[in-house]
Parts: sequence; structure tokens; C-alpha cells
Amino acid sequence: MLDTEFFTEYGEASQYEIQEVVGKGSYGVVASAIDTHTGEKVAIKKMNNIFEHVSDATRILREIKLLRLLRHPDIVQIKHIMLPPSPREFKDIYVVFELMESDLHQVIKLNDDLTPDHHQFFLYQLLRGLKYIHTANVFHRDLKPKNILANADCKLKLCDFGLARVSFSNAPSAIFWTYTPAIDIWSIGCIFAELLTGKPLFPGKNVVHQLELITDLLGTPSAESIARIGNEKARKYLSSMRTKRPIPLSRKLPNADPMALRLLERLLAFDPKDRPSAEEALNDPYFYGLANKEEEPSRQPISKLEFEFERRKLTRDDVRELIYREILEYHPEMLKEYVRGTDHTHFVYPSGIERFKEQFAHLEEGDGRSEKNSPPQRKHATSLPRERVCTADETPDSTVKRNSASLTRASTQSPPRPQQTEELVSANRSAVAVQSSTSKPKCGTRSLLKSDSICASMCVGVFGSDRKVQAV
Repeated sequence: MLDTEFFTEYGEASQYEIQEVVGKGSYGVVASAIDTHTGEKVAIKKMNNIFEHVSDATRILREIKLLRLLRHPDIVQIKHIMLPPSPREFKDIYVVFELMESDLHQVIKLNDDLTPDHHQFFLYQLLRGLKYIHTANVFHRDLKPKNILANADCKLKLCDFGLARVSFSNAPSAIFWTYTPAIDIWSIGCIFAELLTGKPLFPGKNVVHQLELITDLLGTPSAESIARIGNEKARKYLSSMRTKRPIPLSRKLPNADPMALRLLERLLAFDPKDRPSAEEALNDPYFYGLANKEEEPSRQPISKLEFEFERRKLTRDDVRELIYREILEYHPEMLKEYVRGTDHTHFVYPSGIERFKEQFAHLEEGDGRSEKNSPPQRKHATSLPRERVCTADETPDSTVKRNSASLTRASTQSPPRPQQTEELVSANRSAVAVQSSTSKPKCGTRSLLKSDSICASMCVGVFGSDRKVQAV
């Protein structure tokens, strides 16, 4: 029998005060909220009727499991998952994420004057996150600007791991467009090109059109490269294509940094075997003065036992139990009972989910904001994370430099081992404290990039001859 104290953690809905709806989609609704215990802003994602299709439920299971296992500053973090009231009957889940201000798609769309230092700093973070997940034998497979979250301090985080796969082979197959690191490297190359130009590099309407656009720029691949393509239709199409010569990237992107173009050319090699790994790309001269190996951690490969479910056909009840087991990772007392084999499958827990349902329904029916605490409407469509960029002759004062060092350490720290979770929380709080500082760097007006979505102006400083970028 569970004692009374055990139930205290299940009154968890009262811990979060929902503010406003910040996103809607086929998956459900995302609302911003305040953690009343810590004062921290969070995002709560409500996913509706997740077991309607087993394939969708499996995708959710894969994502929440990976985000628990992949703890890194460049990957979005799940903070909590609400306990459903009944293990065998729940249909919706509520996942609490760290709150990010926007995504890279909006950054590119609304900022036509990002600087070379922004481009470099953004790419560095993406490759650093990619190195971490690839050393874990995880391949994202769905990298695009909308799946990269962004904050006003230029911090980026990878998200949406629903299509990711885990390889349990030490030597992944080199088949074209399959589960290898090369597919993510290609995606990063396309994202980097979009950062440099402000628009997609290969805006294909279909597969054939996409191949035409790719070969128009990169030229027709060699017979050897074509032979390695696993898709027979693609092989035949490319083999019958007229010969095209590659166009120099400097002609396509005439205003880009030559060193950026040299790295981009490597990332966009048509043959997967010719693309660098994320670690090799981080060693490129383009990142001289910015890269720091101590802040580019790797991870041990994920155990195949964690993803044993990928090898068998799952029923709806199978997926429900696996998701419930994953939710229990955020409820340690309940997890102990589960591991001991105590049967509470017919017990209805006071989880607070019903209260959350009412709050979300109220927000969706209204204007998307809580009546109790109606914050100013967020200006998603007017401007986003634009930073103040200081050149070497506009160095901020010593106080701002100290804040800069603090924030840089917080945003680029190595991911914690399980016992280091408290250190990660502490570092995140430090970063928030610096971001909220009222002291502002004194940069020239010519380099001021303002944002309607930022309440405290931040700065990316370029210090010294090595052009090192720091968020201050």
C-alpha cells in the first residue's frame, strides 16, 4: 500500500501556471508556463490521442526516450512529463520542455542582415550537437530550420527526434540516404547555405525536381557515386541525365566568406563517403579561434536494450506500456514501485491531468492567453533573435566581459553525467541571470540588431584578432 507522502508529487499540475498558447499543430498544443516552484519559464506540450495510430505513438516514444538519454547543451531538454491518471487508459500526455523563444526558420525569415559571425556561431553549435548524437550512434534524419530552436542570445538547440534512428552496428552501411551520419551532414550543409543566402538552396517541388536542382549546382555525380545509390529509380534517372558541370559556390554565394564556402563544399559533397563527420567539420579552419575541443563532448553509444522495441511489431497496448514506463523516469517513487512489480494498473492516480485539460481547453477557446496572467502578446511575426554585434574596436566594459564569460561557459558546457543534473540546472540558471542583466554593452549603432521579442538586449562580441564570438 502506498503511503500518503507518495501522492504529494502527483499534485504536479499546480506546480505550473499556464500563460499562453505559443504553438498548435497536428500533434496538439504548446503553451508557455511558469514553474511556480522555481520561477522558471517552461513550455508544456500537450499531445492528443497519441494512440490513435501506433506509428505516431512509436514516434513519440522514440523522441521522449532519446531526449532523456541525450543530455547536451545543444539539444532541447525535457524537464518533466506529467503522470497520467491511469496506466492503461490514458490517451494524452503533457511534456514539460525548457522554453525557447523561436526557431531557426523564423530567425532566417525575419533577419536579412545576419553577420558572418552569426553564421559561424550558429554552424558551430549545430555541428557540436551533431557530433554528440552521432557518437551515440543516433542519426536525426529530419534536420531543418524549423527543427532547430533559437533564443535571443543566439543559442540554438536541436529538437524533434521523432524520425531519428539508432544504429547498433559499428560500421553503418554506406547506402545513399539511409541511416548514416552523412544524411545529417548534408542537412546541415543545406541549413548553412540557407543561413548564408536567406533562402533554401534546393527548393525542389518533388524528388525529380530536387535532383535537377542539386545537379545543376554540384554537377552530375560520377558513375562510381551513382553505383552506390541504393534507390534503383534514382540510379537510372541520374545515369540517363545529361552531363552537367559544377558551378563554383563563390558564384552562387558571391558575398559569403571564402572559408565558409570551402566548408560548405565539403558538407554538400554528393557522395556520402566524401562528406566530413561532424567532428572533422569542427576541425575545419573556418572555426579557428572559436572551436574548443573541451566543449565538444562525445557520448558512449546508446545500449541496444533501450531500443529493443524497434525490432518488433508493437500493438497499441505495447506502446502505451512503453510510454508509461518512460514517463515513470520522471517520477522516481512511482518507478521504484513499478520496478518492484507492485501492480497499480487499475488504480487512478491524483495526477492533476484533468486540471491541465481544463486550462488548455480554456486557452484554445479564448485568445490563447490566460485571463489570470495575460502577458503581452509575443511578436512572433515581427522580429526575432537579432543580436548586437560588437567589433574589436567596440569592446564592452569589464563588467560585461565578466558576464560574457559566465554565459559562454553556461551555454557551451559539457553535458552532465546522470549525477551532474544539478550542475546543469545551476548553469542554466546562471545563463538566465546573465541574460536578464540590466547592464547593456556599449556597441556602435551601425552594428545594432534589435528585436521586438527581446526584453534585455544581448550582444555577440567579436574580440581580438582571432575573431572569437562570445554572447554577452
